[in-house]
Amino acid sequence: MFVQLIVTFFIIGLFGFGGGAAMISLIQGEVVSHYGWMTVAEFTDVVAVSQVTPGPIGINVATYVGYTAVVNAGYAPWVGVIGSACATLAMVTPSITIMAGISVFILKHREHWIVKSIFSGLRPAVVGLLAAAVLVLMQEENFGNPHTDLHRFVMSLVLYMGTFFAYYRYRLNPILLVAISGLLGALCYR
Repeated sequence: MFVQLIVTFFIIGLFGFGGGAAMISLIQGEVVSHYGWMTVAEFTDVVAVSQVTPGPIGINVATYVGYTAVVNAGYAPWVGVIGSACATLAMVTPSITIMAGISVFILKHREHWIVKSIFSGLRPAVVGLLAAAVLVLMQEENFGNPHTDLHRFVMSLVLYMGTFFAYYRYRLNPILLVAISGLLGALCYR
């Protein structure tokens, strides 16, 4: 399992352009859909905790997924800490290695048309990965089903739209929005 964690997060770290938020759909695809290390609901909880925890979200998600996957596999919680370390180190190793290797080149040639073209091609891909992360999390486990629990579904949509509007229109701090949403969720979903 530890080798699978290391390989999985190394590959995600290697090909996950656009930062942690863009990597969420890649991580979800591997840990929920491919390996089944956790459920969609557990993954959503991991993403929520990663949002409110200090540090980059991609690394936080890797840390929590490493722990949860190992504990869900039946290992003791202290072994889950080793899973966290494996996933986290595997996730950051490609970025550190690549950036150390190419940062001098990029700084020297950043105005060259090839370098500019590469970054122009990466931008739409990053936006696509961010959109995929949003769509991956917009599932029945997170929003509810209007046929089985209309109250939860409506409250989820109201929280989603309200948070989106508050951030987009007023540029409220995301940490404040997460805290408010958590408080409203505690009050509304009893």
